[in-house]
Amino acid sequence: MAVFGIDLGTTYSCIAYVDDVGRPTVLRNLEGTDTTPSVVFFESPDNVVVGATAKDSAVLEPDLVVSRIKRDMGHDVPRVRHGRPYTPEEISAFILRKLADDARTDTGEPVEDVVVTVPAYFGAAERDATHKAGQIAGLNVIDIISEPIAAAITYGLLNPERDHTIVVYDLGGGTFDTTVITLRGGDIEVVCTDGDHELGGADWDDRLVEHLAERFEQEHPDAGSPLLDKQSEQQLRRDAEDLKKTLSARTQHVVRVMHEGRVATVEVTREGFAELTRDLLDRTVEITRRTLDTAAAKGVTSYDHLVLVGGSTKMPAVAETLQKELQLEPRLQDPDLAVAKGAALYAFEETYRRLLRAGEHDRAEDMAARAGLSPDQQERIAARTIKTVASRGFGIVVTDRDTRRRTVEHLVHANDALPAAVTRDFYTVDPGQTGVDVEVMEQAGSVESGELEDNGLIAEGVLRIPPGKPAGWPIEVTFALDTAGLLQVTSRERETGEALELRVQIGGMSEEDVAESRAALSKVQVS
Repeated sequence: MAVFGIDLGTTYSCIAYVDDVGRPTVLRNLEGTDTTPSVVFFESPDNVVVGATAKDSAVLEPDLVVSRIKRDMGHDVPRVRHGRPYTPEEISAFILRKLADDARTDTGEPVEDVVVTVPAYFGAAERDATHKAGQIAGLNVIDIISEPIAAAITYGLLNPERDHTIVVYDLGGGTFDTTVITLRGGDIEVVCTDGDHELGGADWDDRLVEHLAERFEQEHPDAGSPLLDKQSEQQLRRDAEDLKKTLSARTQHVVRVMHEGRVATVEVTREGFAELTRDLLDRTVEITRRTLDTAAAKGVTSYDHLVLVGGSTKMPAVAETLQKELQLEPRLQDPDLAVAKGAALYAFEETYRRLLRAGEHDRAEDMAARAGLSPDQQERIAARTIKTVASRGFGIVVTDRDTRRRTVEHLVHANDALPAAVTRDFYTVDPGQTGVDVEVMEQAGSVESGELEDNGLIAEGVLRIPPGKPAGWPIEVTFALDTAGLLQVTSRERETGEALELRVQIGGMSEEDVAESRAALSKVQVS
């Protein structure tokens, strides 16, 4: 009974499982690498290519390639390829299918039950979209967990000797978050989290792209910008990513920028690269400081380690700056693979615990035996708890009866302990109202605000009211946010003898949409 953990990344993804000696193991793809580029090439309406080949195809056929789709999760921004619009969930499903198919080839076992990780700062809509991407890919998504929790599970496995309080600094390809976590006797508790899901290593790449293009234009002002030609731009992006990686090992490197038959030779130093991107790194430090301040308000003021996760933390400037600014010793911990390994461990342990709770002790024991777990290890797994917090605040739009001003009243707040269930009464504004609009809002900025523009609409619906009711008629609203960060909103009109209930589904795709996409995309070949 194999279960798998998937790190679905902005730029690279990978999949892992617990092997027959109880170790979390990353499975290599058919190309022989641990990580797969999160790039999709729509070769034809019936054939999709994912990974390194797709990334290479971006240079020659950029209009048929999609990358960085993770940044669009939870948003209605379809990409049209071969005349068909594909949602972010569907494009992510192709990446998940590639990972699952390659893992099945590697292990000889079907990939069905999975845990998928998301950035800690992902909101309800993004988490729901990730869950639906897994469903479209034909997978049973056991749970959605935050990347820092997955990293902390791996950290706990590698450092079992004592309890720890750690800061997880997670700088991936497209997202950044920082999380304070305590590990006590094997239990994991998130104290607080913060982040920016539009800040990541891809932004460092973009700065290099702009710099290289600018240097080319300075040398060849009559040739135009390479950024105005899609093929030249894609090649430049490949060169910029390679340059970034090279500057992690070398102090300088030379790049040849080619466009319109012209060539510019550009030398970039590690120091120069750090200066180009100083403000980006400073933003991560600012968010980390804010997280430490929030933790301090909760009574956590000392730390054992600053754990660096995500491939972008391999840039030397990251560790150097964090140590200087925060006076914490950074520890680079398997940055590319730690999240997938932690997700695999979580998937294994959660499946084991669910079997025990369901009374299926024989299956649980068989699962433990296959992984070579001792009775003590089984006992620890059965007892382990993981506690997390809300990444953002959630509320509904309310209208002042006198001024008619519309604001957001939050029922769940950022860093509230999960699961959270809050019920509150709200009231109609006008006499004789036959319905109320239920508008579910999510905190958009780093600070909670009641202003509409500081929040994003993630779901809406209409609850009908019996006729003839006076103004101020009560409406009960319940927000239930589970440990995966998925939100369920229930709005109820209470009256003797009857009750009307509206369930608001978070996310752009309905369950019917998901089923249709799963059926349609199952006919598409993914390689």
